[in-house]
Amino acid sequence: MKIYVDLILFLNFSFDFILLLCVSLILKRKAKILSLIIGAFIGSLSTLFLFVNISSLELFIYKIFISVIMCITTFKFKNIKYTLNNLLYLYLSSIVLGGGLYLVNDQFSLKNNGLIFVNNGFSINLIILVIFSQIIIYIYIKKLNRLKNNYNHYYNAVLYINNNIYKLTAYLDTGNKLKDPYKNRPVILVLNSVFNTSFDHYLLVPYKTIDKEGVMKCIKADKIYIEGIGTRYNFLVGLINKKIEFDGINCILQENILEG
Repeated sequence: MKIYVDLILFLNFSFDFILLLCVSLILKRKAKILSLIIGAFIGSLSTLFLFVNISSLELFIYKIFISVIMCITTFKFKNIKYTLNNLLYLYLSSIVLGGGLYLVNDQFSLKNNGLIFVNNGFSINLIILVIFSQIIIYIYIKKLNRLKNNYNHYYNAVLYINNNIYKLTAYLDTGNKLKDPYKNRPVILVLNSVFNTSFDHYLLVPYKTIDKEGVMKCIKADKIYIEGIGTRYNFLVGLINKKIEFDGINCILQENILEG
């Protein structure tokens, strides 16, 4: 069997470049293109160890060492935590990319006969895999950044009203500026379906959005405990029926209530 070392080096360089670029985008390292190229080139040299008669453990250690050098060359060394973060996301991206490419290749190269899977004699061209790798990494970065942005605003909360306790999954909406015009209290929004009872007294608070305006039924709560923030007292709870667009959320917080 012929092995084209130059082709293997080129493919490893391409994948390492994509991985380093991925780390740069996720962690906002703003690495220069030249640094990415040099780091990817160093990473591609680890392929040469495959042709050296060494044990699997030694190969693993060499690869870790090369990965550290890649990260330091590309993103510089500021402190140990900074470098370890770069290394962690390099390996996480590598796992996502490797798993994604394995799945794509298997979809084309395997066929099943009942529960038995056999090779159908076709395998995706490696250059095509390079193209697929960019798509996989793009989706990974987009979803991960969305996850980071969204879940940074998630909070567990416990609402206390008339000796009743309601556990909430809350989201901080910086666009929620609603206050009642009577005492200038902030208004948090909670899905009506959270409450298993009706209330005798409501305050009507006017609201206005881009496309509509009206009045909202609000109730006075005793307090709310927000995990990582603390307990807050002076606020109103606005009751809403419309489903909140964020996954698993039944409460919309307001910045003012977090500030106390």
